[in-house]
Amino acid sequence: MSSKFWYLTGESFKKKVRSKWFLIANIVLFVALLAVVNIDRIISYFGGDFSSQKEVMVLDQTGYAYETFRSNLDNIQSLLDIDYDMNITKREENVDALKEEISGTDTILIVLSSSDTAYLKASVISDSYIDTSFYQYLYQALSTTKMDIALSISNIDLEEYQKVTSDMEVERILLNEAQTSEEELMNTVMGVVFPTVILPFFILVIFLVQMIGSEINEEKASRSMEIIISNVSPKVHFFSKLVSSNAFVLLQAFLLIVYGAIALFLRSITGGSSLTGVVGESMGSIFTTLSDAGILSRLGIIIPLTLILLVLSFLAYSLVAGVLASMTVSMEDFQQIQTPIILICLLSYYLAIMSGMFQGSIVIRVLSYVPFLSCLLSPALLITNQITILDTVISIVILAIFNWAFLKYGLKIYKVGILNYSTDKMWHKIFRAAKKKGSL
Repeated sequence: MSSKFWYLTGESFKKKVRSKWFLIANIVLFVALLAVVNIDRIISYFGGDFSSQKEVMVLDQTGYAYETFRSNLDNIQSLLDIDYDMNITKREENVDALKEEISGTDTILIVLSSSDTAYLKASVISDSYIDTSFYQYLYQALSTTKMDIALSISNIDLEEYQKVTSDMEVERILLNEAQTSEEELMNTVMGVVFPTVILPFFILVIFLVQMIGSEINEEKASRSMEIIISNVSPKVHFFSKLVSSNAFVLLQAFLLIVYGAIALFLRSITGGSSLTGVVGESMGSIFTTLSDAGILSRLGIIIPLTLILLVLSFLAYSLVAGVLASMTVSMEDFQQIQTPIILICLLSYYLAIMSGMFQGSIVIRVLSYVPFLSCLLSPALLITNQITILDTVISIVILAIFNWAFLKYGLKIYKVGILNYSTDKMWHKIFRAAKKKGSL
């Protein structure tokens, strides 16, 4: 019987991997990841100007601001670790002549002039729009130039000026000793990071439900199910579907990681270091916040518990999808059972995203114990310290018990439904099958 089980499992797995759907879906996923990682180059190819040299003309009507401005442009690039390819030229013509010269081109004209009220004023003139990041870079250089000139003309001490213009120091104090300001900031960070992390799981659950249900439905519709069940028991057939479907989902998860790594590698070998720098800086900020909140030190227990929850949840979703699909006789029936399962997963996703809004709520803590919801909700609450490790262990135990109970009684439904081609209402057939006695 073991050989038949592994034969069915292998055939089911190979059928999924060799399908046109799998090939097309993975091509789309790979191209999509490649496009996202290299979006600036795609825009540049279709007319963007990320890498083209920027022509900048400077008309200094003050007679003394150009050198300071030119120096600040270089200093800011060095400080922010950016590298704009610019060709900066100092011009002496009048403004109208220079405006006419840059008309119809991408050249930027900057006019520096004296101001009785603000020491220095500037005009940034161009024929069309300027890239937002580059404009902010110019604006920062102009602002710094104004400050330098103001200090020089007014003889204000630089140290005193920095004291006056420095950011206000604000100390965040929480009277509740159980909460910290780092955790407050971490809740904000997790509101952005966590949805991105759990999105692949949500997508994989949808893949899993669709695959196991559609395959069983297809075998029933083609009447090949009768031949299969005449050679193996419904139990062996059901377990082969569970193993092959979950193995396929894990393979798909691995491929997503590989596609992302390839996209980043291709960008890096073609000189795309800017994205890596931005991502690295952002991740560094996130890790600093998590470290200050004490989360990194707990990852050794959080990650294993989360992985256990995810694996058990994959099993739970595949159990429910497989058992209910055994009662279907058409794709319309399959859609009926697929929709509520996906809606439950979607509810879990949104509850996890909005978990920070339910701080201290008993309801959200109870929901973290509920199977199908706990897979995403419990890790979110655990990371934000709304539940304890014990609560997460309880969620795991409840989910394991649910899987055992549903497997025990679900197999009864599967045995009755797998060869049931009745066109009666599907949910009535399920309830009748659950009441029948019999062994597998």
